[in-house]
Amino acid sequence: MHMRSRQRGLGWFGLLFVLGVIAFTAIVVVKCLPIYLNQMKIASSINKVASDPSNGRAELHELRRDLQRFWDIEDINYLQPRDIKVKRTANGRFLSYEYEARERLFYNISIVIDFQDDVQLANVQS
Repeated sequence: MHMRSRQRGLGWFGLLFVLGVIAFTAIVVVKCLPIYLNQMKIASSINKVASDPSNGRAELHELRRDLQRFWDIEDINYLQPRDIKVKRTANGRFLSYEYEARERLFYNISIVIDFQDDVQLANVQS
């Protein structure tokens, strides 16, 4: 009982552990943030190209050319316009992509994040 009355607050090892957890979390956030910002630029570019009514019946090479313009302006990494596919379903045509972004944390430990999406092309009424 005498020992408990003397213990107050966080000890050195507890403080070191808490600071280590905070530092590790900060490293992960700093490494992941650019990956997610890049994904937001990719999604925005694909949505803009897909929603353009003139692209409703465009060929794949035309869509990729339009995407390349966005890629050049936005400085997009991890994915190239040639990796974008067009899926045809009963519901229409979709711009489809799937990719994996890797970022090294330290030593031989990396973060791997998978992204995929299908964005419907604008319907053109004939």
